Amino acid sequence: MSIIKVKPVILLVLLVTALMLTGCSASVITTYTTAFKTSDIVGAGATFPYPLYAKWFNAYYEATGVKVNYQAVGSGAGINQITNGTVDFGASDAIMTNIQQSQAEAAYGPLLHIPTTLGAVTVIYNLPGIKSLQLKLNGEVLANICLKKINKWNDPSIIALNPGLTLPDQPIAVVHRADSSGTTYIFTNYLTKVSSDWQTRIGFGTSVSWPGDIGADQSAGVTGQVLKQPYSIGYVELAYAIENKVSYAVVQNEAGNFITPSIESTNKAAEGIILPDDMRVMITNSPNPEAYPIAGFTWVLVNVNQRDKAKGEAVVKVLWWAVHDGQQYNEPLLYGKLSPEVVKKVENELLSINYKGQPLFTPP
Repeated sequence: MSIIKVKPVILLVLLVTALMLTGCSASVITTYTTAFKTSDIVGAGATFPYPLYAKWFNAYYEATGVKVNYQAVGSGAGINQITNGTVDFGASDAIMTNIQQSQAEAAYGPLLHIPTTLGAVTVIYNLPGIKSLQLKLNGEVLANICLKKINKWNDPSIIALNPGLTLPDQPIAVVHRADSSGTTYIFTNYLTKVSSDWQTRIGFGTSVSWPGDIGADQSAGVTGQVLKQPYSIGYVELAYAIENKVSYAVVQNEAGNFITPSIESTNKAAEGIILPDDMRVMITNSPNPEAYPIAGFTWVLVNVNQRDKAKGEAVVKVLWWAVHDGQQYNEPLLYGKLSPEVVKKVENELLSINYKGQPLFTPP
């Protein structure tokens, strides 16, 4: 038995005609036909920049009428979906591995990492009686907490960093991401730079073998677990910590200074960094004395060779807007603003996107 394939647009016309012939009202017809409409642009991936992306895409729709349907499902899922060709762009706070890049490019050709913003990964905690920013930590102590080598809040190494602070004789519950996460990538990348033990035993990635305790999906899940679990510690992007009113720590940087996570200290982490043309660069544990040490870029993943001309044009236009006009929304939402040097690199990446060898965008 042969199957006749009908294009969606023809099927939609046939459906509307049938509904009209049966006497359906206009409201019923609208209800049925709306189901066939899809968002102009579909993206999926990182939860880290989701508050910013939600603002961006709403503002872009109001300005242009072009819809962007972005699903914050985690960086690992974003990488998988762009690799499988099920989205117009993926999003990740993690640089794709060489194997991941090869797999994606084997299917659809060259793939770009386009930085859109940068942010701080905060160390959040739930310590009754201890307010936000009162707790101080350094890389070694933080790594040992996550390794379960430090098990109680009144451990001498934590007390030494916090003279005058009364720390409880309570076990530490570490809350970590259970899903494949770019936030985990940034956090564990930092831990490998400050702890040889962590580097040897665990390493870094979007998903690692945690020594134990509590796993939760997405940034919202980690935040929720820490809020309801006394004496717990976890890690989320700065905007999530502030939005959910969860306490977060001051962290000692490479220069020995205790730094509060903020827009300014996050931007400092990107200063003085050599930027490769492909923008696959990590900025954790920056040597800048004013930099917050657990910071990173987040990227949109886009195919150079677009398979649909109109969709490709729409993708390039929204990304061009995001790294130019859209940057006005970054800092109010506690994300770093791309520097002129980064924007120039991104412009070159966007101008390389094409359809059948022809560029899709001419700068305004």
